[in-house]
Amino acid sequence: MFYTARMTSTHTPQPAAGQKLPTNQVVPLMVALLVAVFAFQLNASMLAPALATMESDLNATTAQIGMTQTAFFTAAAVFALFMPRWGDLIGRRKVLVGMMAVTVLGSVVAALAVNVTMLFIGRVIQGVSGPTVALTSVMLRQAVREEKQFAFLVGILTSVNGGIAGIDALLGGWLTDAFGFRSLFWVIGAAALLAVFAVRYGVPETKSDELQPMDWKGVVGLVVGAAAILTALNMAGELAAANWVMVIILLAIGAASLAWFWRTEKSSPHPLMSTDLLSQRRTWALLLTTTLTMTGVFAVMNGLVPNLAQDDVAGPGMSAGVVSWWTLTPYALAGLAMGPIAGWLAGRVGYKIILQIGIAGAALSVLFGVAVVGNPTRGLLLAMSILAGITYAGMANIMLGSLGVVLAPKHNQGYLPGLNGGAFNLGAGLSFTIVFAVFTATGGNYRAGMIAGAILLGCAFAASFLIPKPETVPDTLAAEDRAARGA
Repeated sequence: MFYTARMTSTHTPQPAAGQKLPTNQVVPLMVALLVAVFAFQLNASMLAPALATMESDLNATTAQIGMTQTAFFTAAAVFALFMPRWGDLIGRRKVLVGMMAVTVLGSVVAALAVNVTMLFIGRVIQGVSGPTVALTSVMLRQAVREEKQFAFLVGILTSVNGGIAGIDALLGGWLTDAFGFRSLFWVIGAAALLAVFAVRYGVPETKSDELQPMDWKGVVGLVVGAAAILTALNMAGELAAANWVMVIILLAIGAASLAWFWRTEKSSPHPLMSTDLLSQRRTWALLLTTTLTMTGVFAVMNGLVPNLAQDDVAGPGMSAGVVSWWTLTPYALAGLAMGPIAGWLAGRVGYKIILQIGIAGAALSVLFGVAVVGNPTRGLLLAMSILAGITYAGMANIMLGSLGVVLAPKHNQGYLPGLNGGAFNLGAGLSFTIVFAVFTATGGNYRAGMIAGAILLGCAFAASFLIPKPETVPDTLAAEDRAARGA
């Protein structure tokens, strides 16, 4: 049974509000959480250089291999919707250790895959790692109760999540050439296994004070709805090649499932997330801002810019092996460098202000890209990538994730990070659908696609003003911290 009869307190006493966590406790905590985040990130970005090799070795088609990637990200998105809340109820450390253990199993299945079906199953199993960043952020929030210290540390945690994305892709390419694609899954499995022990022995157990069962009926409605909509968006991204009848059917299933979820939550005595919370500005304004931001920037930086860099006619015609060095890797490294600085600043001037600076900067970087299209030299593409890395990856992305944690109520820490994780994935899917639809509809016009992205980022900037400040919402830990400081 998923009902835990005794959950009236956390296993480890929490520091008082406004009290800094000592360095001798911060170091093992951060090491353990970073190992878990690292294991997840390898799943997300290390395999890109190996896709062609997988296709050849498993005698599969490009579409089939692409579906294994889609399966991972879709599974990651749906698990992120409810696993953090389950961690609230049965123990966050317990859930994260279980997630990493299952990731090891999925990695072994994928490494031993004899066909694309077995690889698909392995990637779905690995998708259980999807809530890692959200869950580790909540665990950090529980351990670190002083706002400035938390903001700085969460900046480090989330910047590493995005910041290794260029480097591990390069490592993935080397490992594939030297040892084959299966070596990547053995490395991912080893990292996840290390995370099992690091989290088990380096992180204190915490959970909610609530005495209630998990709302599995609500989970079913939410998961089916989200999975159907995300799958539909992935299919729609194929545009002319898409099965639009199936897209419409999936969207209808998704809408019906979400409507059922809403009705279930209104009548449930122990809802996964109450409709009162869902209707509050801290929920819908944050989710709207996250979705619009991701929609505006994701396909531009992960699709249009690399494509432009490789374009022999409109761009400099870089090779596939070189393009990452000039676009994706600098973008990731700039985010990695900026993340801790953004966290430090957020603890002093506020999460919203740094978020808004980040979104505005991301919009300017995309508009800079509009100008670059006329003369896309390597240097200008590099400059655009670094600017976007600093503003989006290093500021906006980190602040959006952090706000999901600090805006969550004390009694339900997992619901908003989980939903926000879903918003990130929804935005990524919408981004390729909308931005590339504009790009295709205008005859492959890079400038038009980037303008669409900039407009969406402008909408995200406007939506960000609707997000309340965490310290102004009475039931947040940030408000508790402010009260402790006498503010």
